[in-house]
Amino acid sequence: MKIDGSCHCGNITFEAEVDPDNVGICHCTDCQALSASAFRVGVTASEDDFKILSGELKIYVKTAESGTPRAQGFCGDCGTNIYSTSVGDGPKVYRLRTGAIRQRDQLPPQGQIWFRSAQSWVTEIGSIPRREMQT
Repeated sequence: MKIDGSCHCGNITFEAEVDPDNVGICHCTDCQALSASAFRVGVTASEDDFKILSGELKIYVKTAESGTPRAQGFCGDCGTNIYSTSVGDGPKVYRLRTGAIRQRDQLPPQGQIWFRSAQSWVTEIGSIPRREMQT
């Protein structure tokens, strides 16, 4: 599936080819902290299938609980997370943040990882009262 997206301020734009079956939710504590939310949703794209069209990303390297360093690519102006990937040489697989993808409504999660770190209320989210808009 061809996708495109941008950061919140529009300085970073990108496009990629992704497989909608590779969309997942990550509940690890790093994703919670880096997204300032309960979890983060991402989809994978190979190095050959991902292209930055405009702007220059800032990179922050975070060492995961596993000990593996992960590069976090984000907009230095508005702070929007765009991806994470491996550090160093070799072929890259990018974990694109679906919130920055224009077609995000067509990319429902197909699985969840690091559920042991999930917030206890996450499984009850459907029962929380909701409104269609802020009032």
